[in-house]
Amino acid sequence: MDWQLLMLSFITVFLAELGDKSQVAAIALGGTSKHPKAVFFGTASALVVASFIGVWVGEGTALLLPEDLVKAIAAIGFAIMAVRLLWPESDADASEE
Repeated sequence: MDWQLLMLSFITVFLAELGDKSQVAAIALGGTSKHPKAVFFGTASALVVASFIGVWVGEGTALLLPEDLVKAIAAIGFAIMAVRLLWPESDADASEE
């Protein structure tokens, strides 16, 4: 077992999930439910399944595409998201939605 990779994965996902929509949904469900254990196990299993799918797709992608290409695609994707977050929306764009 690669303990360093395990801890890196845990910390990365833990920090990414803080304040995420799934956490807000879990808070809402936990606050309105008489069975918080069911909410915990339901949300925890959903995160496990979603993570499994992500790892499975990532492993398949790594088998099909060269590592440098995958890193370049990821970098471009993150750069696009960063620009979209920082770029102010114009009034014309907002009225179309």
